[in-house]
Amino acid sequence: MDSDRVSADGDDREDVLASVAVPARFAMVFERHVVGVHRYLARRVGATDADDLTGETFAVAFRSRARYDPEQAAVRAWLFGIATNLLLHHHRGESRRLAAESRVGRLAAPELVADRLVERIDDAARLEEALECIGPELRDVLFLVAAADLSYEETAAALGIPVGTVRSRLWRARQLLRALLDSTAEPRSCTALDPVAER
Repeated sequence: MDSDRVSADGDDREDVLASVAVPARFAMVFERHVVGVHRYLARRVGATDADDLTGETFAVAFRSRARYDPEQAAVRAWLFGIATNLLLHHHRGESRRLAAESRVGRLAAPELVADRLVERIDDAARLEEALECIGPELRDVLFLVAAADLSYEETAAALGIPVGTVRSRLWRARQLLRALLDSTAEPRSCTALDPVAER
């Protein structure tokens, strides 16, 4: 862990704890993490929904700041844990969005002239369908590590699971995505795979 990260973690903890008595101190935490949280959420649900969920993430964090325990998780992991929990409640909307985008891609493709654009739409739809297929537990770990750039330890703290489970779920997510996206194989359905099996 580099010195900047240690300094930011220390500042974050100090600001969250101090914000219980001086609420304005929480603004520093917001400024340091709002872009990262929003970027993570936008990759999951699109920019418009991410705006609302980012605001809700920080509102929940602010309301629960007195219960924050620095021994349990760094502030960054705590915030991404809150964001991920909100995504679980938002999951039905996320599923509808993915399905709608997939349908739009398939409807628009015949009208497009550029083959490369058609391929990109198809690839994006396949990836979104595959991500939906692997299930929320594997998807959450994958996005926290790959999109939010959390370490295995931070991801474990964010989700309240052991580090070994993070490693297992990430391995399983990668294996399933490879199987689902392998262009040389026959198309695979979600039901042909076991997305919750862990090794």
